[in-house]
Amino acid sequence: MPRSQDPGTPITGPTAAAIFTMVLTLGPVSRVDLARLAGLSPAAVTKTARPLIDAGYLKELAPVERTAPGAGRPASPLAIVPEREYFVGIKITGDDLIGVVTDLGARVVAARHHPVPGFDVRTDAPGAPMEPADVVAAIAALVTELLDQHPDFRQRARRLGVAIPGDADRDTGTVRYSPFLGWRDVPLAALLEEATGLTTTLENDVKALAVAEQWFGEGIGASSFALVTVGTGIGSAFVANGGLISGAFGVSGEIGHVPIGIEGPQCHCGAMGCLEALASTQALITEARRATGVEDLTISQAVERARSGDQVLRKVFGTVGQAIGLGLAVVANLFGPERLVVSGEGLDAYDLLEESIREAFAAQAYGSAGRCGLIIRPLPFEEWARGAAAVAVQSLVTPAG
Repeated sequence: MPRSQDPGTPITGPTAAAIFTMVLTLGPVSRVDLARLAGLSPAAVTKTARPLIDAGYLKELAPVERTAPGAGRPASPLAIVPEREYFVGIKITGDDLIGVVTDLGARVVAARHHPVPGFDVRTDAPGAPMEPADVVAAIAALVTELLDQHPDFRQRARRLGVAIPGDADRDTGTVRYSPFLGWRDVPLAALLEEATGLTTTLENDVKALAVAEQWFGEGIGASSFALVTVGTGIGSAFVANGGLISGAFGVSGEIGHVPIGIEGPQCHCGAMGCLEALASTQALITEARRATGVEDLTISQAVERARSGDQVLRKVFGTVGQAIGLGLAVVANLFGPERLVVSGEGLDAYDLLEESIREAFAAQAYGSAGRCGLIIRPLPFEEWARGAAAVAVQSLVTPAG
């Protein structure tokens, strides 16, 4: 199946894309406000919106009285029709696939996990390569399971978004390099389109999550924002001037591979003292085992003992939190975002990390950079899959990415 926009979608140019995106991310919104935001006349907005309304993607709400003096007759705001189209999002992890179906507004309406036969649990360094054919077959099976949950999903889902850990070329649909999958130059999008019949958009997992925040979360209305994720790996993504910063060669936001401690441990990338080698989930549990002498200590046990007052483990969490805070300060100092969202499954123990994160960030953030809104929250894996679906939603509006 060719990787192109569905011919039935009435988004035929940049003006239609701009109007639709505004309603999608800001709506409900009046034509007057759309005209002001887009720099168009109300008549031009009406003309642009009509095909979207006729095709069922937008709807007119009941008229609302305007309160400003001389504002004219009541306005009929435009809103999206969430159930007009459904989107599948898949997040590939080290040992599992997480899949969701979302509506047009990226609201999750179905979710399912699917282990892949032969997957190794990768919690630290890369292992033996996974066979792309096995992963494609597993994803295709998960897509089938998801779409079979409701007849409307099968009839109205045309797009699949896939989020992977590593370097993904969204334009070509190629996994250029993923150490955790053991892949180089795998044409994953084309393989999945053939296997599922869905137009597939591939994206790095952190960047996909940033798209979800930009269009449907904390990034709405922000002139710029940064996302940092903490877990098995540590990554970041930056959005400025309404667009995701991809980097000249498709790589950007690799905050996990910025050196925080020159004498720190060697990272799996080969460098020394990377933030990821100091503050990832595996780094934390490795240090916790070393500090306690308990070789089979699990992360949940470490969290429980630290919360119960184990001072040795509380110090380990404090050191990890300090490294995270320093990494966040690097992001704030270099990028200067209006908002800084910190998330990921590694923040499940945020109560043990918060004080040291905020202290290190405040001490290292330079001048006004520290004024950015710091929003910190844990993240279930379903949200990663929702990020992949958000990329698929974005491809409806901007097929080229």
